[in-house]
Amino acid sequence: MAWFSCSIIFELWIISKAKCMIQSMRPFKHPPVSDFNLERVLYALSDPVRLEVVQRLAEVEEASCGDLDGGRPKSSMSHHFRVLRDAGLVCTKSVGTTHMNALRRAELDERFPGLLTAILAQHAQG
Repeated sequence: MAWFSCSIIFELWIISKAKCMIQSMRPFKHPPVSDFNLERVLYALSDPVRLEVVQRLAEVEEASCGDLDGGRPKSSMSHHFRVLRDAGLVCTKSVGTTHMNALRRAELDERFPGLLTAILAQHAQG
């Protein structure tokens, strides 16, 4: 009977710890369209890994970080996603414990008409 009691207490502790972790996750910061900077966008797209992420996001509505990592280390991909977010290329939201990413294509086209289309077309020709 004591083992059963300890098991329940342990499970409740794990559940409460998970809830605390989820509640303490900070929301991602995304720049407004007016803060998009051409140099920052071009810098973000100058890296082959980040360009590949943007190319893949252009083909889908949204994707998780795991879907886009290509087997690369999580620490490296966290850096790449931060650069893409800071440039305004990607919007990241938390869905439970998963980070979902979407391309901010409409906002980019509003600020820099045709830029992303031209870059993605050139990359596709390769």
